[in-house]
Amino acid sequence: MSEIDVNQLLNQMRVMAQASQAGATGGAEAAAGPEAAEGGQGVDFSAMLKQSIDTVNQYQQTSGDMSKAFVTGDPNTNLSDVMIAMQKASVSFEAMTQVRNKLVEAYQQIMNLSG
Repeated sequence: MSEIDVNQLLNQMRVMAQASQAGATGGAEAAAGPEAAEGGQGVDFSAMLKQSIDTVNQYQQTSGDMSKAFVTGDPNTNLSDVMIAMQKASVSFEAMTQVRNKLVEAYQQIMNLSG
């Protein structure tokens, strides 16, 4: 399973915010888009966000399945594995919530720039 790299996501959001601020002041870097700010690397933000959401969803489903298996008495499921899966699901969901909060904050900042 892939891990959510919140720091990378936040860094990309900062680059995009800087590019939009430079665009509001007429900067040449913003005219080239976020790819130029990243050193030529193309960024598919929506695909990365979807992958992160899918990963959180997978952790949630795995946690639920393992929990059900433990409750029904499956001998192949032990309590420590269930607890670890539940913690992974909880931490990944919390991280996704924090990313969402940062996205909303960035959106509000961008809206304030255009106003």
